[in-house]
Amino acid sequence: MKNVKTLLCSMALLLGLTGLRAEDDPLPAVIAHVAAHPNGGVPCSFDQAAFQADTRAFPIGVFDSGIGGLTVLEALLKIDAFHNTGLQPGSDGQRDFDAERFVYFGDQANMPYGNYSAAGRVDLLRELILRDAVFLLGQKSKAIVIACNTATAFGLEDIRSAIKAWKLNLPVVGVVEAGARGVMESLPRKGKGDAIAVLATVGTCSCEAYPKAITKAVGLAGKSVPVMVQQGCIGLAGAIEGDPAFVSTEVPRKAAYAGPKPKADLHPIYGFDEAGMIGGELNSVANHVRYEVTTLVEEHRQSGKTDPLGMVVLGCTHYPLVQTEIAAAFEHLRIYRDASGAQPYASLIREQLVFINPAEFTAKELFRELARAKLRLKASDSSIATRDAFFMSVPNREWPGVQLTQAGALEAGYKHSRKLGDFTRHDTPQVPMKPALLPATTVNAIEKLMPEVWARLQPDPKNKQP
Repeated sequence: MKNVKTLLCSMALLLGLTGLRAEDDPLPAVIAHVAAHPNGGVPCSFDQAAFQADTRAFPIGVFDSGIGGLTVLEALLKIDAFHNTGLQPGSDGQRDFDAERFVYFGDQANMPYGNYSAAGRVDLLRELILRDAVFLLGQKSKAIVIACNTATAFGLEDIRSAIKAWKLNLPVVGVVEAGARGVMESLPRKGKGDAIAVLATVGTCSCEAYPKAITKAVGLAGKSVPVMVQQGCIGLAGAIEGDPAFVSTEVPRKAAYAGPKPKADLHPIYGFDEAGMIGGELNSVANHVRYEVTTLVEEHRQSGKTDPLGMVVLGCTHYPLVQTEIAAAFEHLRIYRDASGAQPYASLIREQLVFINPAEFTAKELFRELARAKLRLKASDSSIATRDAFFMSVPNREWPGVQLTQAGALEAGYKHSRKLGDFTRHDTPQVPMKPALLPATTVNAIEKLMPEVWARLQPDPKNKQP
């Protein structure tokens, strides 16, 4: 408790120096709330005594604002990048996390996290991220993987500070740092590399998460920092999730359109599929991709920089699900000819693009951190691990004052206007994740693109970790 008080005092001093109001910072309140309930049993708390014993048999916690983080979990389940005995880099024919089990939480009801900063609610976003971490601690997680770029950008340091205050030996790994390391490893040892396109959410881009992390990683490696171009994608993650505010199966829309508005002068360049439009509004994942990629490349062209784009960072965990569509959108622009026959983008896009999916690099970082903390389970310990668990949040229709769209999601105005520090609020309860609760498009994507995750989502009680 002494350490908690010391940390809170330091935070109070920092808030005073920066001019921020204490009520705008959720970290002290969450730390104090958890510290005041060491036995758990109340919302946003956990049994702290459980972490005083050997935690190696505990699961690894993974969270995201929705289902995008399942792409990170898929990478964790598949990766074989180290020797499990000697721990040195290199494949040994055995998956690196075969002996482990995982707990996944997707904060589906509160997503997309990338839009909170635009709504002026970074404080609420940070609290949601901390609550996610506390939920995983309540599931007795021995490590936390922030499988969300926005949550990493806005919450990584908060979670690490809270973990320190609660005196836990618990690694916390975020996808942004890992992704930046992946960029660094892919750049040439000498000379300046091609320009980098960063596709991420508005929130991730607004705080310059990737440019800062890439600059740091590249600089520490003694390499030249390349030109970077960001695109804060407004509705792509929501469209991939099947959010009716971005893609609707009904005409007219039941939910108000919340996606971007294409520019009339760029309409010939976007290459939209008219079947994926409702009037002038985007209504398909492919069209959302075309809009965001075109906007990014056009900004690069107008900047006057001539460095060709050679690397694309998939800066949201949803985006690997549509990498094919993203690659097609870049290729469409590379070969595009205007009415005069000119190719304005041909020299600005490499024919062969390198895609950086931070998931693989996150898996490597987690392996190293677990080994460093001596928390890994060995293959001989595999019998200790029980079945994986999956959770998601859902809107609580019965919560007083809750406001829902016709499709049953939290209304954006309500979602972004909630007060901080209300630990009794139960408008988005956590429930077991089941395919029946997810949009059909999401279920299809998991089944086709994430076979390991799909197998573990099945209700068969005999389905255990190998």
